[in-house]
Amino acid sequence: MTDFHRLDSLVDVPASLRGAYVAIGNFDGFHRGHQSVFDTLKARAAEAGVPAIVLTFEPHPRDVFAPNPFMYRLTDGNAKARLAQALGLDGIVIVNFDRAFSQIEAEDFVARFLVDALAATGVIVGSDFHFGRQRRGTPAFLAAAGRAQGFTVDVLDLLDEGAEVISSSRIRAALSEGDIAAANRLLGYHWFMQGCVVKGDQRGRELGYPTANTVTHDNFQLAQGVYAVRARLGTRLFDGVAAYGKPMFNNQRPPFETHLFDFSEDIYGQIIVVCLVAHIRGQEVFSGLDELITAMHRDSTKARRILAEAKPLSELDKKLGFFG
Repeated sequence: MTDFHRLDSLVDVPASLRGAYVAIGNFDGFHRGHQSVFDTLKARAAEAGVPAIVLTFEPHPRDVFAPNPFMYRLTDGNAKARLAQALGLDGIVIVNFDRAFSQIEAEDFVARFLVDALAATGVIVGSDFHFGRQRRGTPAFLAAAGRAQGFTVDVLDLLDEGAEVISSSRIRAALSEGDIAAANRLLGYHWFMQGCVVKGDQRGRELGYPTANTVTHDNFQLAQGVYAVRARLGTRLFDGVAAYGKPMFNNQRPPFETHLFDFSEDIYGQIIVVCLVAHIRGQEVFSGLDELITAMHRDSTKARRILAEAKPLSELDKKLGFFG
């Protein structure tokens, strides 16, 4: 296996990644359905003795054409790269998707990217994958192009669970309802997000619960409430409790606030990665600060108990570094 590579374009692809098997798609979430695609990818690549890589797009195409940010994203480019590496893939290519890119003809996409830039040995896509101007690049088109250009094509169906396919939309719906257990089960790992720690109103510090605040996106749809979390700061791992939503104060686009247990350092400007282990409760409005502080004590006690018993959901969960 080569060292893991993250590429943000298809210019100057390193020789070690040329000739790879390539899975192409948006792969928002890298959930268990996607992981079944990656399992096939790794198996095909191993048989051929070539690298296994993912080609994905940022931002999501629907965001480019919607008048406002359209989608509550499960994984941005950084998260996808973290997941791809944890899954044992050799690399990820994150192509900038904009209106100009959307106008590339399907034939040109194949010639410029799959043949010239990557010299792909094989390509794997989902049965719903389309590419190129006016979405003319269907799986059937890609299969025919592969026969003509000398690369194989596998078209895979999505994985089912409970009479429904495992999909990003199901996971978004679960997170928006606070059903962390269902979201994590469908993902096959504990969902995480990352951001730069910014200054908030410092009210948590005044109440005895200083928090590491990260800015949320306009279309962030996680259910407001309190969560048991694990967080990484560089190589260090911490247990904590987090809150989203400020119903007693200004609740307009609130930050995501993480209180790390037994921690008092100044970490403004640092990147924090927070993994959601369990939903503790929904947001509540209290009669005063004393009642709020009592609830925060109760939440912290419950979070510590949950985290002491928390277990990884898969080998991927372990490799992401939130569980031993």
